[in-house]
Amino acid sequence: MVSIPEPATEAIRAAGRRMDALGWVPATAGNISLRLPGDRVAITRSGFHKGFIPEDGVMAVDLDGRAEDGSLRPSAETGLHCGIYRRFPRAGAALHGHSVPATVLSRLAGASIPLAGYELLKAFPGLPTHEAAIRLPVLDNDQDIGRLQARVTQAWDADPDAPPGYLIRGHGLYVWADDMPGALLRLEALEFMLACELETRRLRP
Repeated sequence: MVSIPEPATEAIRAAGRRMDALGWVPATAGNISLRLPGDRVAITRSGFHKGFIPEDGVMAVDLDGRAEDGSLRPSAETGLHCGIYRRFPRAGAALHGHSVPATVLSRLAGASIPLAGYELLKAFPGLPTHEAAIRLPVLDNDQDIGRLQARVTQAWDADPDAPPGYLIRGHGLYVWADDMPGALLRLEALEFMLACELETRRLRP
């Protein structure tokens, strides 16, 4: 069995600490992954607080989510991470968090959340200034991950220009990028904009 490179494990653990510090992975929520060479994915194991991932808290799966070590259990939503890597060959890291703004706004939204005029939209490809707008897809939650991934794929097919992220209603946010620093940047940008949207709704008469 091929081991997981130590830098990959440490990148995942560091991302978990960062997400925890910002309140995006309460309890055992969230999951973090990194693409490895040879169609492998390093992903957090199920049941661990992501702010305190132990050295053995990361495991390897193939692009279909099958564990290399059958005695280990990956995060329940491993299939959604693998769906990202299968669809987007350049995706090198994927993050999933459960912040309050993402959870609340996704419960209130329809099929998407529009974000426009924010400076941080520049964190996304093809948007060089704040004079831009995106629609962040929102998909209904489903405990059947295969069925949920099929709906995610349908959303990608319907809008090839959709941003590299989506919300699961009442659940949380997924983002991805070429590498872990890029994924963290996009997650932070989206979380900031969602927090602004939530605060705007609170202040609006």
